[in-house]
Amino acid sequence: MLALVMTGIFLVAATVTIHAVGSTSLIQYLARRFADADGYIKKGNVLHAVTLTAHVLILLHVLEVVLWALAYLLVVPGDPLDTFEKAVYFSVVTFTTVGYGDITLTEHDWRLLSGIEALDGIFLVGWSTALLFMVVQRSWTTIGRSRPNA
Repeated sequence: MLALVMTGIFLVAATVTIHAVGSTSLIQYLARRFADADGYIKKGNVLHAVTLTAHVLILLHVLEVVLWALAYLLVVPGDPLDTFEKAVYFSVVTFTTVGYGDITLTEHDWRLLSGIEALDGIFLVGWSTALLFMVVQRSWTTIGRSRPNA
């Protein structure tokens, strides 16, 4: 049980770090490249800023899912996750809380690890949603400010 808890803590810390570094770097880049002095996205850069944000956030999630998949391959005994493809599939389904149930961990002690991944996924997807919403809001404010008064 201690190994499971330590593995879960390590993976959550690693994925939160990946997300923190990635999203902070993204915000700094967006501010330098696309924002005006007030921090709003410049009118001609809205589409690029929003799509770049979405792509970077998806890339971060892919990295996080792959990290969980590698951990399953390394630490979870048994046959359900005997290939990288199965481990990534299981990790995606768990991280996104879809939970199809076609692959399950058979070792009772390690099943809890997938629950920890699901909680991690909920947290990180929520973080991404908030960040994307912030970029869209900054873009929307710019568009609204540039409209002439009716």
